[in-house]
Amino acid sequence: MLSLHTNAAGLSAQNSISRTQTSLSTSMTRLSTGYRINSAMDDAAGLQIATRLKAQTSGMAVAMRNTQNSTSMLQTAEGALDEVSNMLVRMKDLATQAADQSSTQADKDAMQLEYDALGTELGNVLKNTTFGGAKLLIGGTIAGAMKFQIGASSTETMTVNLGTDVGQIATDVGAATASYAAGAAGTEISTSAGATTAIGSLDTALASVGKVRSGLGAAANRLEHVYNNLANVSTNSKAATGRIMDTDFATESSNMTAKQMLMQAGTAMLKQTNQMSSMVMSLLQ
Repeated sequence: MLSLHTNAAGLSAQNSISRTQTSLSTSMTRLSTGYRINSAMDDAAGLQIATRLKAQTSGMAVAMRNTQNSTSMLQTAEGALDEVSNMLVRMKDLATQAADQSSTQADKDAMQLEYDALGTELGNVLKNTTFGGAKLLIGGTIAGAMKFQIGASSTETMTVNLGTDVGQIATDVGAATASYAAGAAGTEISTSAGATTAIGSLDTALASVGKVRSGLGAAANRLEHVYNNLANVSTNSKAATGRIMDTDFATESSNMTAKQMLMQAGTAMLKQTNQMSSMVMSLLQ
């Protein structure tokens, strides 16, 4: 129907151009930002899933840093106990030498001096080794229950408790050398009989240190496996997020080209429909 008041063809062309323009704007936005989803209107369900995945991967990234920091802390403690073991081995060598009949009293007195010095340093290492400003060994972090946050959720934790074993180190080392606790000279290996007793005490102390070192090593190994698993989960979660959120440039470029052509065609047709009013006027001539 030819009408001066209503240009149905023009309205149809305008609606078509409006829809095409909206689609073209969406394609341009996606290509300019690199994201397929730039607002909830683009994909409400996809945005919810991607947000959940993003929160998970962000939390896992922090958990990965946690495991590395915790591993460093455990390795610091284990390294300190390694030095404690070395000093205890040296003290046992001194006790073994002092227990022999060939050692004179002057020899025993000289060995006792070194024994006392080592005992004092044992106290220094066990009581003053720190990580990040906090004590680690006797009266420190590993002397109680340790809780590690190893995931993005509140339930993903790891607990290690070496408190009893660390306390046993203090007891056994204190029994082996007087200078550990008081820093005073002792008489542990100044006699052959005392040196023989010291050998047994030092064996006990070495066993206690070895038990804690084993526990620290096991915990550090577990944290390493946790880190590797987190890295795997994080990588795949990020890939899944990318498939939801990221723009497929090849597809979106093709869509933009098609919409641009439709805009040109729609504009041309709108121009044609605007000429229909002249056809009405021709009927009145």
